[in-house]
Amino acid sequence: PSRPGDGDATEGMAGMTETSPDPAEAGSAITPQPPPESKSAVWPEKRFTANRAQRAGNAVVAVLTRWRLVPHTYTMTTIGRKTGKPRKTPVTLVEEGHEKWLVAPYGPVSWVRNARAAGRVTLRRGKQVAVYAIREIPAAEAGPVLKKYVAIAGATRSYFKATKESPVADFVAEAGVHPVFELTPTGGIPETGKS
Repeated sequence: PSRPGDGDATEGMAGMTETSPDPAEAGSAITPQPPPESKSAVWPEKRFTANRAQRAGNAVVAVLTRWRLVPHTYTMTTIGRKTGKPRKTPVTLVEEGHEKWLVAPYGPVSWVRNARAAGRVTLRRGKQVAVYAIREIPAAEAGPVLKKYVAIAGATRSYFKATKESPVADFVAEAGVHPVFELTPTGGIPETGKS
C-alpha cells in the first residue's frame, strides 16, 4: 500500500506498479533543489487519469525499456516525498548529444513533485543506471525542448495545445503546464528510499 500523493501506479508515461528497489540501487544523501520560480499547480486542459489498461501498458513499456527496445525511454525512479519509498515511472527523454531533458507531459503529477522535492532522479535503460540532478528550466528554454518532445512522444501529444508543426513560441506559451527538467549526471549511487 502507498500513501496518496506520493505517486504510485497512477501516472507517468503512465506510472508503473513496480516499486521494489533494485539491488544496484544503494542510498545516498539528498539535497533538495527548489524550483526556479514559485510553482502553484497549473495543469494542462486535458487531465491525465490512469486506468487498468494504462497500468498494464506501463508494465509492457517497462519490460521493453529494460531490453532497450523503446527509443528515448527510461525507467525513472523518484523517492516518494511522503513515504520515502521508490516510485518507478517510464519516461521519454529529449536527448541531444550528451544533454538530456525530462518532460512532464501531464503537468505537475506526483513524480514531478517527488523529483522537485528530492532534486534528483535515477534513470535506468537496459543495464545502465545513473543518478541525475534536476534543474527546472524557464519557459524560454523549455519551449524548444517541448517541441522536440512532441515530435518523439506521440502517445502524449493530446495533452498539448501545440502540435508537431507549431512554432516554438506556441510551446513557450504552454511551458508553464508542462514542467521541463535539465538533467545533469551526478555520478552518485542510486537511492532506495526508506526500508
